[in-house]
Amino acid sequence: MAAVIHTQGLVKRYGKVRALDGLDLDVEAGQIHGFLGPNGAGKTTTIRVLLGLARATSGEATVFGADPWRDAVAIHRRVAYIPGDVSIWPNLSGGEAIDLLARLRGAKRHDRGYTAEKERLMEAFQFDPRKKGRAYSKGNRQKVALIAALAVPAELYLFDEPTSGLDPLMEVMFRREIARVKAAGATVLLSSHILSEVERLCDRVSIIRAGRIVESGTLADLRHLTRTEVSFEGTDASAAAVIAGAHDVVAEDGRVSFTLDSDQVAAALPELALLQVVGLRVNPPSLEELFLRHYGDDLAALEGNGR
Repeated sequence: MAAVIHTQGLVKRYGKVRALDGLDLDVEAGQIHGFLGPNGAGKTTTIRVLLGLARATSGEATVFGADPWRDAVAIHRRVAYIPGDVSIWPNLSGGEAIDLLARLRGAKRHDRGYTAEKERLMEAFQFDPRKKGRAYSKGNRQKVALIAALAVPAELYLFDEPTSGLDPLMEVMFRREIARVKAAGATVLLSSHILSEVERLCDRVSIIRAGRIVESGTLADLRHLTRTEVSFEGTDASAAAVIAGAHDVVAEDGRVSFTLDSDQVAAALPELALLQVVGLRVNPPSLEELFLRHYGDDLAALEGNGR
C-alpha cells in the first residue's frame, strides 16, 4: 500500500529545543494509525509539520507525496484536522461556526448532502448549535470541530487528542464515526495519550518518545514484546512450574498465575490441558504495558519525586 504520510529523519528545533529528533513515520492508505505518547513527546509538532504550519529543520516529510511546507494549500483540500484544544469565534453560534469551517473545506451551505450530514452529526453528538461560541464548554467547542471535520468527506484525517473534553458517551460516538470514515476508504492519524482509545480503534500504532519513534507496528506485532498473563484455579504453584517458558509463577487468592512470552502461549495450551486445569484465563498484554516499556522510567522518576 502507498504511504499517505511519510517522514524520514525528520528534525524540528525550536531554538535549543529539539522537538523532533529523527522521526521516521509511515501511515498507509486506508489505515487508522495510532500516534501514541505523553504530552511533550512531539506528537503535535509532527502534525504541525505535516499540515505545513511549521517548517522542518531537516529531514523529509511528505503527505500524498507532496511537501507540506510548499504544497500546503493543495494538501489541505484533501485533509481534515482536529486539534486537541479548539477555539471558536465568541460571537458566532455553534451552527454558524460549523458552516464557516466546513465552507473553508469546500462545503456549500445549502447543499442537501452537507446539510443532512451536519444534522445527523449534531444529533449523534447531542450538540445544540444555537448558543454563541463564548457560552460553550471545552467539550462543546471540540464538538464544533468534530462535526465540521466529519460533515465534509476527506481523504486524510489528522486528529490531535480529538476526544479531549468529551464525556464517555461522546467518545463512543467518535469511535463509530472513525469506523465510518475508514469504511469509506479514508486514512486516519490519531494522536493520543489515551491508551484504550488507540487500542480500540487503530490498525497500527507508533509510539513516540523524545521526538523519535521507538516502536511501530500492528498490535499483534507489538504484543510479542510483552508477556501474556495466564491463570487457573488452584493453590499449588508447582503445577505451573512444569510448563515450558513459565515466568513469575505465584499462587494466591485461590489461583495459580504466571506469565508467558506471547509467542509461547499456543505451545503451552496442550500442557495446560494435560494438567486438567479449570477456570483458565489468558490475558494478552495491553498497549499500556507496551507503553510502559518505554515510559516506565519516567513514571518511576515521578513517583520518586512525589515521595
